[in-house]
Amino acid sequence: MLRAPLATIFFGLLLVFSSKAKPNGKDKKAKQVVPDIECDARAGKISFPEFIVRCPSSCRETKEKVYGTVVFASISSICNAAIHNGVITNAGGKVIVKKMAGQEPYKGTFANGIRSLSLPKWRESFTVSVGKPKKGVIYPATLESQKEHSTTSPTTPAPDPTTTTSELTTTTTTTTTTPPPTTPTTTTTTTARPRAAVHKVRDAGNSHPYLAAASARQTQNGQAKGLHQVVRSGSAFAGRFPPRINPGARRPEAGANNRRQPSVPATSAFSRVQPVQPERNQHTIPTNPASDPRPEISEYERWYFGQYPPQPADTDSGPKHLPETLHTRVEPVEVWKPEGNPFDLDLSDRGKDPLPRVPDTQGNTNCKVDIAFLMDGSWSIGKRRFKIQKDFLSEVSQVINVGINGPMMGIIQYGDDPVTEFSLRQFSSSKDLKPAIDKIIQKGGLSNVGTALFYVNKHFFSDANGNRGGAPNVVVVLVDGWPTDKVEEASRLARESGINIFFVTIEGPDDSEKHNVVEANFVDKAVCRTNGFFSLPVTSWFALRKAAQPLVKRVCDTDRLVCSKTCLNANDIAFVIDGSSSVGTGNFRTVLQFVANVTREFEISDTDTRIGAVQYTYEQRLEFAFGQHNTKADVLNAIRRINYWSGGTSTGAAITYAAEKLFSKSKPNKRKIMIVITDGRSYDDVRAPALAVHHSGVIAYSIGIAWAAQDELEYIATDPDKDHSFFVDEFDNLYKYVPKIIHNICHEFNSQPRN
Repeated sequence: MLRAPLATIFFGLLLVFSSKAKPNGKDKKAKQVVPDIECDARAGKISFPEFIVRCPSSCRETKEKVYGTVVFASISSICNAAIHNGVITNAGGKVIVKKMAGQEPYKGTFANGIRSLSLPKWRESFTVSVGKPKKGVIYPATLESQKEHSTTSPTTPAPDPTTTTSELTTTTTTTTTTPPPTTPTTTTTTTARPRAAVHKVRDAGNSHPYLAAASARQTQNGQAKGLHQVVRSGSAFAGRFPPRINPGARRPEAGANNRRQPSVPATSAFSRVQPVQPERNQHTIPTNPASDPRPEISEYERWYFGQYPPQPADTDSGPKHLPETLHTRVEPVEVWKPEGNPFDLDLSDRGKDPLPRVPDTQGNTNCKVDIAFLMDGSWSIGKRRFKIQKDFLSEVSQVINVGINGPMMGIIQYGDDPVTEFSLRQFSSSKDLKPAIDKIIQKGGLSNVGTALFYVNKHFFSDANGNRGGAPNVVVVLVDGWPTDKVEEASRLARESGINIFFVTIEGPDDSEKHNVVEANFVDKAVCRTNGFFSLPVTSWFALRKAAQPLVKRVCDTDRLVCSKTCLNANDIAFVIDGSSSVGTGNFRTVLQFVANVTREFEISDTDTRIGAVQYTYEQRLEFAFGQHNTKADVLNAIRRINYWSGGTSTGAAITYAAEKLFSKSKPNKRKIMIVITDGRSYDDVRAPALAVHHSGVIAYSIGIAWAAQDELEYIATDPDKDHSFFVDEFDNLYKYVPKIIHNICHEFNSQPRN
């Protein structure tokens, strides 16, 4: 009798528990929708600070460009960056992308079948991680991007090869980790004051200049119509030094028993307490940059652009200090307005101690160079050879005749990490240098020359350390045998920053020892040029002192210090400006603003970059010639004073006129660059004039606006067209192409052969 009720109760309880264990579909967690992207999708073209995407298969074969390692520049392909970082394979998969502030430099490496490229600096970065959604974070289910104009199709808009081509849609969903805005949106125009040539003034922490000015003012975002929609940013992070490389086997040599081995502890000669030396600062490696997502703001506020920017209540036109996080409206920089004056922002090292008092000797005025000697302090060199090295440096300091109107000399000792023994400004006479060199104590460690070159490039040649205007920067590397890390990347960045690298190799590897070298042909990969002028092999430590005179003779031959010339200080640039009736007065001022924004990125002087300008209609007018204005302020004022002409459009005749009036007077050591800006089809032929200037060595860029003819833009531009020809739908979007043009000019310059 009791069995039936007990069975009923048992099944009832079972139903209750099963219903709790299996909730209905309404309570189930919604599945994360992951949007698909193409292989060429770039992080900078997507507006969200953190998002998840799915990459297709076979992206590696597309060879879409990637810049950086671990932390990538936002112009990199998301999918290929994920493959390079090992987050996904070539079969594709889900990737979480997190944006952060720009950094410098982005180091190129080879990993997982993808070669990432180096980039000195960029305005925005991102990292990739495995596409497993984080708990409590809601990622956007769909994204948005818009197609852009191409220079290859006159009627149908097509995406630029360097931008994403995927069609995406908008959603308002954002990551829950995005903080709300804490400051009101403001309109801020921030510009930099003029600085000397790259080899003259290099601020600490900036390893390469050619994108520094543009990226410090502009941050990329993906909802723009133009090629490079940008947002000002006031933060940048220095890049990491490369990881230490296993030094591998060390070569045996005569007298090896007298040389200290890496495992042998230092003797009392190296461990005794030394007095504190202010200039001897141990180099430390900076940490990874932290994430800096932008708060969610409206599309209008983010991408607002107006011809007349609102005036802030604060009318102070003095130096403006950027906050750590800056959210601004996107506007072109108006360099001749008080609030946009590029010479107002004080980036100098004011308040620093002045150079030492003027000594009795002014130095060798025929050898005005700033020299950094990298001396080998590794344990492999031994105590005796370290003393020989110090004697050599003392000899060089006496032969070169140090003085404030001649050469200035500093020394960095390297081992595992570099240490500044003394800077350029610390001693201003050869007499004072000799006892300072004698007091240098060996630091020990490996022979990490690459790490030392990174350090010199980023920190040594600065105003604070005594870097002067008008003096080429020279680095002389002394190395026992061979380096224990790679030097190629650090040397490339140094060369692109205007540093002339010499290598003095003592007892270099012979044929039987070359298999022990970490990086083959390390001398040719490091020096300024591979023609033999910048390398000085010494067969024996006992012969080193005899190399002092030949080394000084080469270092003082400033005409052959060719690496002092960079993409920013070695050009003759001619602007050929359309002044026809279709442009109009207001748009003509916008064109002049574009010309000024490009100009202000270069180092202007008679010995550096020179600027000229021609305006044309049916006729042509030389507004100003090369060398007529030799400071940046004078050139910008001359651009501002150009008056609108109005008339027809004869672009071909204008190109011929620019060749005759400007490029015929160009200096032989200058790169000749022509930038043609037009808004319509020419009434005359442009092919023959363009071909003539191409054959004369002129690099031509064409900028077409509104009704410009695509075929004519391509005839004018130097090959390849995609790097030299640009089209923009309206005048107000011209400013977006400034960083692209600067980047391309510098990329071409730095790609020249070094033989």
